[in-house]
Amino acid sequence: MAPLEPWEKVLVNETEFSATVHGHIECTECHSGAQSSDKDIAHTDLIKRPSDSEPNVCYDCHVDLDGVYSNSLHATLQGYWTVLDSRSAPESHAALEQMFGNHCSNCHASCGSCHVSQPANVGGGLFDGHVFQRTPPMTRSCTACHGSRVGNEYLGKNEGVPGDVHFREGRMNCVNCHTSHELHGQPSECTQCHTAPEEMAMAPAEHRYDGVQLPTCESCHPNTTLGSDNIEMHTVHGADLSCQVCHSVSYTSCDGCHVQVSDKTGNPFFSTEATYATFLIGLNPDRSYTRPYKFVPLRHVPSSPDSFSYYGEDLLSNFDARSTWVYATPHNIQLKTPQTESCNACHGNLGLFLTVDKVAPKEVNANLDVIVDEIPAPVEEPQPSQ
Repeated sequence: MAPLEPWEKVLVNETEFSATVHGHIECTECHSGAQSSDKDIAHTDLIKRPSDSEPNVCYDCHVDLDGVYSNSLHATLQGYWTVLDSRSAPESHAALEQMFGNHCSNCHASCGSCHVSQPANVGGGLFDGHVFQRTPPMTRSCTACHGSRVGNEYLGKNEGVPGDVHFREGRMNCVNCHTSHELHGQPSECTQCHTAPEEMAMAPAEHRYDGVQLPTCESCHPNTTLGSDNIEMHTVHGADLSCQVCHSVSYTSCDGCHVQVSDKTGNPFFSTEATYATFLIGLNPDRSYTRPYKFVPLRHVPSSPDSFSYYGEDLLSNFDARSTWVYATPHNIQLKTPQTESCNACHGNLGLFLTVDKVAPKEVNANLDVIVDEIPAPVEEPQPSQ
């Protein structure tokens, strides 16, 4: 995504914006400031990104999202803290708060980050002259933040790896699967949260794989679960394998992220030791009723025991409490992959599985729950009918 020129970021398309519902609201209703032809006076106490403010001005009209979106992972970034808290001790929290404020907090997404302007962490700038977009533009909103892994995989930007079949063949946008309910922190089924009249509050999600699995591949491909698609592997393996085990291809993993503040500029920055392509199958670390799979693809995350050493010693004192090879749902789905060529493309194929020899020695203890001790044995291949 090319950066916008400064004037492009702020230029309002008066004709088109004025014809919209939001165009009938005075600028100062959302942005404060003052009604004046003098620029300096007009910009006094101006709020540049009003949906980032507290209280969120969007909730004045969109009352259905008040108290819901503020609990979403986009707003809370709780997924980060679920990991940080489990790997650290309470006495490290203050230092981690400082680190988080410098390096992680700008990943927060407000209403405006999806519906009117590019996310702040990629430079901001209005999508379309301040005209609000009901559906976030995929490459200027979704993959602007989720670009280095998900975006590159889905759009086919990793060298030698085709884009996801849903994008190549169906030109599907992110929101075709990830609906507004999910993005706003609202499960698609009311009873997932409101289990009884006396339980009307919705608990915030702890991480992105928390709760019921949504979206699911089976929602659009029900024949795979009904056994009516005449594909033997779907019947044989059932819920043993996640769909990505067979239908994903090579994806990105990273090692050794370290954060610091530049001595020259005073700006925070991060660096990683390595970024590389992998495809490794391991044991499911998040096994549940709706994610019953024994085997799933695993992606290496760049966390290391000394990732945050700039902010203090041994801040991740419980580093081994979570695996560094984690549950993954790569967004590069293909109908035909090396795994689907035959049964023994996987069975007996040592190279496809996360065995202990593929794990860094200092991370073995953290990954005992996902390492495959014994890979599935080769099987007799079915003979083609004569």
